[in-house]
Amino acid sequence: MKITDIDELKKKANDIRIGIIEAVYGAKSGHPGGSLSCADILAVLYFNQMQIEPMKSRDESRDRFILSKGHAAPALYSALANRGYFDVEELKNLRHIDSNLQGHPDMNKVPGVDMNTGSLGQGLSIANGIAMSSKINSRGIRVYCLLGDR
Repeated sequence: MKITDIDELKKKANDIRIGIIEAVYGAKSGHPGGSLSCADILAVLYFNQMQIEPMKSRDESRDRFILSKGHAAPALYSALANRGYFDVEELKNLRHIDSNLQGHPDMNKVPGVDMNTGSLGQGLSIANGIAMSSKINSRGIRVYCLLGDR
């Protein structure tokens, strides 16, 4: 699903923002500012640029996205939900006990998450390693990394 119309991409970015606000509100905690600041970037990546399919979330030939500002987990979760990796209603369970949507994304619990987050900035070296591996093995996947301090 590649969206090329700017107005449609703006709508997707707004849908991501709505999901962020609902998730943070439902959790009564989180980092809305850092999440809201990257909604446009995620809309373009997930709805225009990245070669991904929600039903094939572990396909080796898919593009990769590494979130290196883990506090923006609500933004990533909202982008993934709006792209169809899981139901948008799940966003309301952010940081709840027994929810897969915790404060930092976990690739073993959330479909579409390509790497766990932790220390801010560690994602750049991970993304670099994935990209180098793709190049060495002639796989041709694209790797995107989003960095920030919030």
